[in-house]
Amino acid sequence: MKRALGVSVYPDHSDIEKDKAYLKKASECGFSRIFMSMLEVTEGKEVVKEKFKSLIGYAKGLGYETILDVAPNIFDELEISYDDLTFFAETGADGIRLDAGFDGNKEAKLTYNPFDLAIELNMSNDVAYLDNILTYEANVPFLYGCHNFYPQEGTALPYDFFERCSVRFKKQGIRTAAFINSQAGVIGPWDVNDGLPTLEMHRHLPVEVQAKHLFATGLIDDVIIGNAYASDEELEALGQLNRYQLALAIEFTKEASTVEKEITLTEQHFRRGDITDQVVRSTEVRKKYKNEANPAHDNTQAFQIGDVVIGNDAFGKYKNELQIVLQPHTDDRKNKVGKITEDELLLLDFVKPWTKFRFIEK
Repeated sequence: MKRALGVSVYPDHSDIEKDKAYLKKASECGFSRIFMSMLEVTEGKEVVKEKFKSLIGYAKGLGYETILDVAPNIFDELEISYDDLTFFAETGADGIRLDAGFDGNKEAKLTYNPFDLAIELNMSNDVAYLDNILTYEANVPFLYGCHNFYPQEGTALPYDFFERCSVRFKKQGIRTAAFINSQAGVIGPWDVNDGLPTLEMHRHLPVEVQAKHLFATGLIDDVIIGNAYASDEELEALGQLNRYQLALAIEFTKEASTVEKEITLTEQHFRRGDITDQVVRSTEVRKKYKNEANPAHDNTQAFQIGDVVIGNDAFGKYKNELQIVLQPHTDDRKNKVGKITEDELLLLDFVKPWTKFRFIEK
């Protein structure tokens, strides 16, 4: 399934012109999905419809898919029914996210709505909710999954729980989404906003690291910035992200040679299938660069987790093999050429046998 980047907007807490400017900038950076909150409605039905229709229509012109986040109280306030989704179709939305669940049969029926609106489910529960819906023969192409976000510091999901919840959806072929947290955004749905990530471990990380992590899990198709507004720099960093291959940020040592930088930055790396605990080995590059000299440097210290090393002239047939250190060790036949940035060390868990990866210079 193709991967997408998304942003969130909160029309009941923001200015529509600012929302439009934000959506335009994000579109220019390759974003194509919107999470639009409709959890709070303070105006009449027709006023609400026109406001959301205006913003969604503008977004459609930019190529966005828009999912409205709705809660049961909205149906009461607007005097609409789950059995008739005409109101949401008339706003131009592409789907609705159910903030609360029903009996399974109701959700399945909703996927057959005459407007082809996607029905997005809450993924942040490790229960057989999805399985129940599927037993009622849901219209699967119109069934999405999206995790929650968590405005209060310390309350977002731990990784192991997130993984269990996500696997339930991914193994059924359901399109999945999760939220990352802008370090610049201050707008969310509630009066508490310590950031809006799905994973607690992401709350204070750079947005691109959060997104790399979610994509690297292989469990999330769409990564959405939970809070608004992300900075231009954050949008641009995410727009430049490789969504399909892990690209690790490296800081080079002063002594790293031109050849070593070329090996690191220009080659397609993959981890050997017969793995070792001590290092990630990228071995094909040594064949291409076997005739390139590589004098020793930065080779007498103990290598630490995340160090990137390349075999020097003393390493025989292993000269110019690239490795990422997973366990501290010493070996003067290897040169330390750089180090993966501290924020990205968590990504090493996802470099599996045969994983393809690249490096980008920080």
